[in-house]
Amino acid sequence: MNIVVDTSVWSLLLRRAKRNDEAGLLKKLRFYLEHEYCIYLVGPILQEILDGLKNPSQFDLLTEYFEPFPLIECTRKDFVDAARLKNLCRNNGVQASSVDFIISAVCINRKYSLLTADNYFLHISKYCPLLLCE
Repeated sequence: MNIVVDTSVWSLLLRRAKRNDEAGLLKKLRFYLEHEYCIYLVGPILQEILDGLKNPSQFDLLTEYFEPFPLIECTRKDFVDAARLKNLCRNNGVQASSVDFIISAVCINRKYSLLTADNYFLHISKYCPLLLCE
């Protein structure tokens, strides 16, 4: 099974303090990692993970940690499909960022599942065949 892990889940893993309601997502991520599922990154997710790190050694450490995860290259089709999906969702009252729609389009176009803690992907999935890890 191929999975894209969203920034929201990676952030939960990397935080020092954990809340009980996050335990389920972290268990899923650990299961996928331990059972050698194919975990992928999308460029904007990697950037979001690394953005804002003030400590250069922490930046280097995280860059090295995420090196083994294949990076999906976005295509013209991904960007066009993301814009089309954003327009469809906006016309139906669903708001999310452009990055969220790129992530959605990449997952849809490759038939990869998305592991996320962000509920707006659930709203997006009502208007497209986005597969969410349950």
